[in-house]
Amino acid sequence: MKNKQTNILVIGSGLAGAIAALTAAEENKKVILITKCKKLLSGNTPWAQGGIAYTAPKDSASLFKKDIINAGTKHSNEAAVHQLVTQGPKLIEDLLINKLSIPFQTDENKQFIFTSEAAHSVNRIIHCQDQTGLIIHEHIIKRIKNNNNIDIYENYTAIDLLTYSHHSQNSMDIYKKPTCFGAIILNNRSQGVFAVYADKIILATGGLGQLYLHTTNPPESKGDGIAMAWRAGARCFNLQYIQFHPTSLFHESGRFLISEAVRGEGGKLYNVYGKEFMKEVHKSGSLAPRDIVARGIHQALINTNHPCVYLDLSHKKKEWIKNRFPTIYKHCLDKGIDITVKPIPVVPAAHYSCGGIGVNLLGRTSLKRLYAIGEVACTGIHGANRLASTSLLECLVWGYIAGKNAATYKEEHDFPTISQWRQETKIIDPAL
Repeated sequence: MKNKQTNILVIGSGLAGAIAALTAAEENKKVILITKCKKLLSGNTPWAQGGIAYTAPKDSASLFKKDIINAGTKHSNEAAVHQLVTQGPKLIEDLLINKLSIPFQTDENKQFIFTSEAAHSVNRIIHCQDQTGLIIHEHIIKRIKNNNNIDIYENYTAIDLLTYSHHSQNSMDIYKKPTCFGAIILNNRSQGVFAVYADKIILATGGLGQLYLHTTNPPESKGDGIAMAWRAGARCFNLQYIQFHPTSLFHESGRFLISEAVRGEGGKLYNVYGKEFMKEVHKSGSLAPRDIVARGIHQALINTNHPCVYLDLSHKKKEWIKNRFPTIYKHCLDKGIDITVKPIPVVPAAHYSCGGIGVNLLGRTSLKRLYAIGEVACTGIHGANRLASTSLLECLVWGYIAGKNAATYKEEHDFPTISQWRQETKIIDPAL
């Protein structure tokens, strides 16, 4: 295949990548948006059930900031947290509410319904039942498909980032400041390989949950974006901070995320003997921060020698449960579990990578012209543990800022000569 050239190359089509691509395109830049999946609606965004943190009537930026830092075990980057809590609400209003018309749940007075999740000191989560990420993603993908400045490449995989020091045929380029100028791309259907040269490159490839046996992540979350950036020489940190979601469905067919909002709406955790064990672990009981709940469940599994614990919401009215959590209700029912009358068997599962490719407040990495946003990046917001419903917000804020900066920040855009890709024909050594 022939090599291509564009202004902005966005790798990954989740909320962060989608927002960045649309933002850059609306600055009249040519954008190539690629996803290794068969459609743009992929990654973790469609699986984000709980909601997105907004500014409730009795809330404040300082209180929200305090909750994030406390949940992150005081290991958060305060400047990044400040940017999130001050710019996030305005971007929710401008982009999600006014521009995309996301149908967040409202009461009879057309006021947003705010719900709670663990470690939030006030109800500040707005939501679309239990499909918040999916609905937001569907709305923005419609905009992307109608934007003539965006070329969409579905079922294409980024193999490697192009850098001066690794790919230029001029050996003297190794002495230049480390710079990224594109990526090597694989067409998953034809197996053809080509280069995309870009003025700016935005990595938005998501997390790495598939490295673990128990995970709530989709199959595409394999950490390949971090691997590419690491090979290219970008700084990566906090990689040891993997957040485990305390409550994923324990079933022989696989894991399925049971939203933290279930506990926020009154769901209680019990061990196999019917004991509400989290009361002895933390003052907030089942609504303690995720890391504490996950460790509490893990200890309960050890103490009882039982493979799971149980999350019970059946004390709520049946129709309310079905309306508030339709996706969870249907999925569990398909597995033979009616959550309106029975508790849900759950275990902790790898859920979110709090570390990643180090970036600044603009989403820039330590390599010139390379940005990273979303779960693949480490802004420092989450510290050692992510506060619930801040991931979509981070995607929104850094996706917009990085897309805007990549489109408007002017710097030299030279493209060194690289060696042409050679398609090998030998049988692959199985040891590799």
